Amino acid sequence: MWDLERYDHHVAMIDDKGVHVTYHDIAAVQQRIADAIGRRTLVISLCRNSIGAVAGYVAFLNLQIVPVMLNADLESSLMQNLFTIYSPSYIWLPSDMVPDKLFSRMEVVCSEYDYTLLRTLYDKEYPLYGELGLLLTTSGSTGSPKFVRQSYANILSNAQSIVAYLNLDETERPVTTLPMNYTYGLSILNSHFLVGATVLVTEKSLMQKEFWGFFKEQEATSFGGVPYTYEMLDKLRFTKMNLPSLRTMTQAGGKLTTGLHAKFAKYAAEKDKHFVVMYGQCEATARMGYLPPEMAVKKCGAMGIAIPGGKFTLIDAEGLSIKEADTAGELVYEGPNVTLGYAECGEDLKLGDERRGILYTGDMAQLDKDGYYYIVGRKKRFLKIYGNRVNLDEIDRMIKSQYQDIDVASTGIDDHMCIFITDEKQAEDVKKFVVSKTKLNPAAYKVIAIDNIPHNDAGKILYAELKKYYQIEKS
Repeated sequence: MWDLERYDHHVAMIDDKGVHVTYHDIAAVQQRIADAIGRRTLVISLCRNSIGAVAGYVAFLNLQIVPVMLNADLESSLMQNLFTIYSPSYIWLPSDMVPDKLFSRMEVVCSEYDYTLLRTLYDKEYPLYGELGLLLTTSGSTGSPKFVRQSYANILSNAQSIVAYLNLDETERPVTTLPMNYTYGLSILNSHFLVGATVLVTEKSLMQKEFWGFFKEQEATSFGGVPYTYEMLDKLRFTKMNLPSLRTMTQAGGKLTTGLHAKFAKYAAEKDKHFVVMYGQCEATARMGYLPPEMAVKKCGAMGIAIPGGKFTLIDAEGLSIKEADTAGELVYEGPNVTLGYAECGEDLKLGDERRGILYTGDMAQLDKDGYYYIVGRKKRFLKIYGNRVNLDEIDRMIKSQYQDIDVASTGIDDHMCIFITDEKQAEDVKKFVVSKTKLNPAAYKVIAIDNIPHNDAGKILYAELKKYYQIEKS
């Protein structure tokens, strides 16, 4: 996947504790992991933005060991359930988690930087499809067993496309602002390691003074953010900051409001920086579309054009191609980064390519007369909560399993989920439960008690009727 020898003594990573790691150092980690494992197998990687986590990830892909990428902060019962479903041979985790009860009977194989490799006790090992590269979750941190199966060709082709349209080279110094188990965050690592760049690694958030100290000290050249990131940057009066090293700001993970898009596009134009709005899904490895930075002001609100090597089309309800401008239809993407399909259990890991390079995105879009795409809606039942895609049906199922005497229906818009329940006394408990399971900001959730969840004659929930109970600003 990555030619570590080519960049050998280039610095690959610097963390906020001052640790420097070269590409040669990563190659040495890779060799020790190869010696320890010695075969193609499944490993669950519990991710943090740290040198050990990233070095292990690079080693696994180069050695064709298949990592299942999970947030290290995933709730322990959800984590245990995934272990049981997929029976990993090894677990790669932060060394400070090794004493936890969940891992107490597992054997320590080796440690690298701040991470440790454990050998599990599972006696079943599932066959792996030859081109399967990694598994990435589709739904934030709900602990769903449903993963996207990404191939080596998917990962490499998407990284190459990103390198091409962002004009990346070895002088880049991106700083981590997104989790590496999130498709957007991972794509930043994949693309920058391809060109021998230096990744600035930190778990600090941009709301912390230490983050900006690290940013300035190490002269970061870029960062990526979801809509919530840019909302917070706006509150921090980001446009007033003095950041001479910054070259590029990228945005994905949901549609930015037109107002914020305009504000950051104007800032970038005035300061001779690039603001690049992008579009993607985990099912397309990461990126499918981007708005060229020189069009950021003129095409404010647009998602853009297809990435190099990709192709967009629009279809109507009957599946027929839409040729007319400014006519909404489902966005369909075709390209080598379209992933293999899903896995929901260990037996699915042997499945081959089920999509054949075509992805029906579930997003509604329209094309303007100049050939630029605009996302105008969504067909599927999920929201993006601060960049994390959360399946609303899974939220409903999770609540119902815990609170069996209440009816529930979740809806809302990106970054604002409304959870309707039929017992007002349980409202606060339900909110705390969902926050504890998803590990996402409590501000994203509002629990509303009503007498009855509206259903039609077929028993399907009438989500449109729930809108009268809440008003959310969509501007």
